Amino acid sequence: MSGVNHPRIAVVALLSVAAAWGSTFFLTKDLLTRMDVADYLALRFLIASVALILVHPPAIARLSRLDRGRAVVLGITYGVAQLVQTEGLRHTSASVSGFITGMYVVLTPLLAAVILRHKIGRWAWLAVILATTGLGVLSLQGLSLGTGELLTLASAGLYALHIIGLGAWSTSRNAFGLSALQMIVITCVCAIGALPGGFSVPSNGRDWVSVVYMALIAGALALIVQTWAQAHLTPTRAAIAMTMEPVFASTFAVLFGSDSLTWRMLVGGALVVSAMYLVELAPRRKFEAEVQHLAQ
Repeated sequence: MSGVNHPRIAVVALLSVAAAWGSTFFLTKDLLTRMDVADYLALRFLIASVALILVHPPAIARLSRLDRGRAVVLGITYGVAQLVQTEGLRHTSASVSGFITGMYVVLTPLLAAVILRHKIGRWAWLAVILATTGLGVLSLQGLSLGTGELLTLASAGLYALHIIGLGAWSTSRNAFGLSALQMIVITCVCAIGALPGGFSVPSNGRDWVSVVYMALIAGALALIVQTWAQAHLTPTRAAIAMTMEPVFASTFAVLFGSDSLTWRMLVGGALVVSAMYLVELAPRRKFEAEVQHLAQ
């Protein structure tokens, strides 16, 4: 595989993941008017789990005991983040929630520096500042730290921890098994959240199509791609790549939803894209020295 630029391919792969996540925004917004949040998440991740197991049944069995433990930790972290973020969204506006959730871009290098004692270079910090500013322009319309904001900020911290964990523990060899076991754990976490109110499923074919799409494309496939990509990228670089999600969400909302193109979308999107280019064009050694994988 000489001559293959895995980091660059990984960046493109994460951009595809961000596009998949962005495409679900208007679908989810519509679906949640008819389904409970925890029910939707549990069903979505259950379908994704079954799909991953059917595609490659031996994958989880081939994981080492250490990798299985790590997958459980990552799955719990991501599952709780999903539930906390969605609960926070009930108590604050979507625009403020989007900005605070995007704070994982800032929290990723900060937590990586604290937990893993990684040194963050000035180029990475400049890219983080650009991306965060872009997210703010895209979604911030006002900010008061109430219950919803605090819950959403907590979810951003959990997403940052998930990104750091994937960056440290994923390899090209364990990517599929790690993804499959994570998905099963995420399903269990969301199912526990759905227990108090009982469990319900979509009531019409259109909603089923939406759930299946978000389970297989934005769920199973996206997690496999994310896990593989982060085996070849530093956490900060991965986080910045995934800040393209709100840009894609705005694009899909304009093309297929009811949103109108605004100066906020144009300016915010340009800032996020600028952060992407900075990561790609900055001296490579600045980023390669940033984070070392713990599992090789």
